[in-house]
Amino acid sequence: MAATTIRLSYYLCCLLLIVQVHSVNRDNFKTCDQSGFCKRHRSMQPGNSPYIVLMDSLKISSSQISVQLLNTKTNVRLVLDLYGLQGNTARVKINELEPLKPRYEIPVGDVLIGEPKQQDLKVLDKGAGSITLGLEDNKIVVSYSPFRIDFIAGEEPVVSINAQGLLKFEHFRKKPEAQPEEQAPANPIEGEEKKEEEGEKKEEEKKPDNEEEPGLWEETYKSFHDPKPNGPASVGIDVSFPGFENVYGIPEHAESMALKTTKDTDPYRLFNLDVFEYELYNPMALYGSVPVMWAHNEKSTVGIYWNNAAETWIDIRSTTADKNFFSKIADLVKGNTEMAQMDTHWFSESGVVDIFVMLGPRPKDVFKQYAALTGSTELPPLFAIAYHQCRWNYNDQDDVKNVDANMDSFDIPYDVIWLDIEHTNGKRYFTWDAHKFPSSKDMINGVAVKGRKMVTIVDPHLKRDDNYNVYTDAKNRDMMVKGGGGEEYEGWCWPGSSSWPDFINPEVRNWWASKFQYSEYGGSTPDLYIWNDMNEPSVFNGPEITFHKDVQHYGGTENRDVHNLYGFYVQKATAEGILMRSNNEQRPFVLTRAFFAGSQRFGAVWTGDNMGEWSHLKVSNPMLLTLNLAGITFSGADVGGFFRNPDHELQTRWYQAGSFQPFFRAHAHIDTKRREPFLLPEENMKIVREAIRKRYTYLPFWYTLFYHGFRSGETVMSPLWVTYPEDKSTFEMDDEYLLGSSLLVKPITEQGSVGTSVYFPGKDESYAGSQNTYVNAPLDKIPVFQRGGSIVPRKMRVRRSSSLMASDPFTLIICLDKQGEASGDFFKNNILQSSNADPSGKGSTKEWVEKLIIVGYPKLPQVSISQLMAIHSLYITAMIVTAEC
Repeated sequence: MAATTIRLSYYLCCLLLIVQVHSVNRDNFKTCDQSGFCKRHRSMQPGNSPYIVLMDSLKISSSQISVQLLNTKTNVRLVLDLYGLQGNTARVKINELEPLKPRYEIPVGDVLIGEPKQQDLKVLDKGAGSITLGLEDNKIVVSYSPFRIDFIAGEEPVVSINAQGLLKFEHFRKKPEAQPEEQAPANPIEGEEKKEEEGEKKEEEKKPDNEEEPGLWEETYKSFHDPKPNGPASVGIDVSFPGFENVYGIPEHAESMALKTTKDTDPYRLFNLDVFEYELYNPMALYGSVPVMWAHNEKSTVGIYWNNAAETWIDIRSTTADKNFFSKIADLVKGNTEMAQMDTHWFSESGVVDIFVMLGPRPKDVFKQYAALTGSTELPPLFAIAYHQCRWNYNDQDDVKNVDANMDSFDIPYDVIWLDIEHTNGKRYFTWDAHKFPSSKDMINGVAVKGRKMVTIVDPHLKRDDNYNVYTDAKNRDMMVKGGGGEEYEGWCWPGSSSWPDFINPEVRNWWASKFQYSEYGGSTPDLYIWNDMNEPSVFNGPEITFHKDVQHYGGTENRDVHNLYGFYVQKATAEGILMRSNNEQRPFVLTRAFFAGSQRFGAVWTGDNMGEWSHLKVSNPMLLTLNLAGITFSGADVGGFFRNPDHELQTRWYQAGSFQPFFRAHAHIDTKRREPFLLPEENMKIVREAIRKRYTYLPFWYTLFYHGFRSGETVMSPLWVTYPEDKSTFEMDDEYLLGSSLLVKPITEQGSVGTSVYFPGKDESYAGSQNTYVNAPLDKIPVFQRGGSIVPRKMRVRRSSSLMASDPFTLIICLDKQGEASGDFFKNNILQSSNADPSGKGSTKEWVEKLIIVGYPKLPQVSISQLMAIHSLYITAMIVTAEC
């Protein structure tokens, strides 16, 4: 009875925790001072590195050099491998020379899409103090003592590694045995002399860094104990960007797009966590982690990808470059003016130093270089880029039917309706509540006849119930994550007592994928797609609401090594399940909350549990811009905010903003008032309906953007500097953005605003370029402008869903520049053409061009229309319309 009482009290405590998720408690999440390895790395001061290059160990091949590094303070040796890679990219790896056990490295083919293709490195100079290598048009200078690497693009230094001397590599070691206490000497004076002598002897000995520091072999955070059987194993190094004043990337943070200095704050943290109602404009960790960073100035764009899945912190400082040093290694830097520099310091709890240096030189070049490493966003199915209607929770089948009917009654198009955790049988995923959803197939088919889809949530925590076949199957196959002692790990989440499949194991991922077969997921149909939530993973009674660091994964790997990969693998396995159930014929749609580099290949991401407040609408712009810069282009923020009850004006403005963001979904917490768009007052409902309809007219344009992103890694939603890289005014601008290079969007994010100042870059626009212009924007308007010289395809028929638009005609909006010219994907040299983008040649369509709207031309121009009939079936009837700007 006592045990039952304890368990019941624990269960009630966890329920209380679940109920109290409506405000972030910073005490639940570590600061740098509460993290031993973060404190150790951050306490280092810039200066000469203790590491030197041992030139007698140098090995040179056509595309790689390998050499040992010696820590002159500890006599520990590391090995440096420097590779030249195709596409103006280099790789720097530093590992232990002879580790006691292999250090964790992410398997090739998971995050990296394959082994990077190597490129010749030419030895240009091998002097007494350095070796200079040539990589395409760049130079790489490796200095011997102290060790550092500098990358020179053209005549400018752009990236420096270990220039601040902050390389720190905590090697595996055996735990020292506890020494017995020495007996006190009879003569106190003699004892003091002995202590002094021993102290001097110890000073002379060379020992590993921080050998005597507390917390190396175990740490405690709040009531959570973290044993470290392998001792400290963190790695860190500084990366500087000489000549740059702005750096970007490293999502996910509710922060400005241009990253801020961390001189007076904690470093930016990358550690996937479930953070409720997250705070804005601070560097604390959120749901996902992409350790990629870009530096941009008027001359070039460069970046690095830090290939490490452990908890990572990044410090950022704005300094000045050491021009004297650069003048010594090459006659490159001219003039006496100071050169700006951004210094960054990266440190992870475990793993190896594995840095990819992408040398651009332009924004689209670095995106392509990064996509060559981790892949691009897969082309989404068309319905996925339309409007999604979601809530925690639609109560039952009648509720779904009524929402669907009301959307039609009010002529509001939508493509997908979603079900949250309450649709299941007691939070058992892959099941249905038999009372609320007795005929799930009929329900799904009821919306599918209108061309619509449904999405259900499938989270990775499994209810520990021996009558739940998904759990028992995984348990019997020994597929669960293990605790530090080797037992099945138990934690608490929505179902109560839960266990987690070990997605680090490829066999477990295959097993999970098989659960989406129609025979396994009863009540599912081809029109049902999936949402992975809580996959950081979220563990209500765990340290920082997640796994313990010593949780055991596949191959004996600790969670501290792979934590940021867990959600990545959940989404990957789910996407593979959608492919598997359709014999690889159905493009997946999977939404995930947790993510890592490479997650773009498996579906969409949203920014998590935001609030229905103006400040969260405003921060969605820089958050989504940063995700796009990090390759996560299919991303969005919950329209209206997940928590709280936004007023009608905020809802209206949020729908307008969401309609011009890549992933467009309305969502709300179970305790909020119902806020489907048809429930708004008529004036607001009409404005929201128009915003949603406008999204549908632009679907051909959105689809084209995603196609280009899939092919080349380009951003979909971009900061202005991507298209206007020489315009310094845009470098920190994150309240307006471009879709492709054609549409400029400036959402209204301030309460009561009826206008806004819009910055128009460039010189060939109808609005005066390179300056701000005040634009009227009453409640029924969102400032969106098409660039002069561009062509945007639209479909203007009002339909209930995107699939019903499949055969509708195109209207091409052709905005001429000041030279009277425009170009686009369908238009070149005054010739309108259509060709099949499907390499197999199977695709065909009945779509046709109904209208050309030419803006900015005073008279009817001469336009030739042609079709490539052998490639693609396209029927054209064109009506030319002219308009003035």
